[in-house]
Amino acid sequence: MERHEIEAFLVLAEELHFGRTAERLRVSTARISQTISRLERRVGAPLFERTSRRVALTPIGRGLRDDIADAHARVEAGFARAVDAGRGVTGTLVVGFVGAAGTGLLTEAADLFRRRHPECEVRIREVHIGEAAERLRAGDVAALFACLPLDGSDLTVGAVLLSEPRLLAVPAGHPFARRESVSLEDLARVRVLSAPCSLPDYWRDPEGPRRTPRGRPIETGRRAETFQEILVHIGAGEGVFPVGAHAATYHARPEVAYVPFSDARPLEWGLVWPASGATARVRAFARAAGEAADTERRPAEESDGRLRRGVRAASS
Repeated sequence: MERHEIEAFLVLAEELHFGRTAERLRVSTARISQTISRLERRVGAPLFERTSRRVALTPIGRGLRDDIADAHARVEAGFARAVDAGRGVTGTLVVGFVGAAGTGLLTEAADLFRRRHPECEVRIREVHIGEAAERLRAGDVAALFACLPLDGSDLTVGAVLLSEPRLLAVPAGHPFARRESVSLEDLARVRVLSAPCSLPDYWRDPEGPRRTPRGRPIETGRRAETFQEILVHIGAGEGVFPVGAHAATYHARPEVAYVPFSDARPLEWGLVWPASGATARVRAFARAAGEAADTERRPAEESDGRLRRGVRAASS
């Protein structure tokens, strides 16, 4: 049975009136009559008794109604839930984040999202570096604020929401700690800890050792699964690690020094979600995050502009 046939049969079984059935389904009375006639030919017996005064179910019609009514209701309810999950902005949205770089931005995005969609609860949840992609793919979080790029054909990467300079975290007693800056070539002189987070494209080399832009090999140190582990290993003098500028603010430790890179590209952050999970909730949150990021950028750009104008005026 086709869906429209099931609906026509069940509504007529409830209304017992061709005209009212046609009105509810927004079709003509003739269309309902033709649909029921086709069903009866397929069954091989009448499903309804028709007279000039009344319409009633036959015993076979009652049996068919009893057999399919509950199943049809479950199918309709399941489809409605699927539509709500895909198109509706209700229920609960869990957004994960790695590190402290975007916590302020995510808080603003969540506030904006809640004002627009009060029927949808937003939960912000921290995930560790080593399990971020796994938690995302497992559906534990619907979207993830992460360091880009986060590769995978099954993932959708949104716009860059935050950009920050790169620093090199080194032991406080290391010679680099006394320098104003380091270069990417300096990484060939130290041991770089290993961690499952995003690194510049030119450091990604699954077939061999990491190398500097000029091709000098970079020694790989021990692996850490969380950022706190990384800092512990650095403080113990076991290696260094490239980080974003937010680390100097949120993870200041006496045994760790942060030295700016003079030639590394900025570290970029954004939202990532499974391609199969691009629901209306996720898209709405991505829009809110983009607007929150624009709001944060605007005062910084205006401040920079005033500073540059002040410098020019002072020098003229």
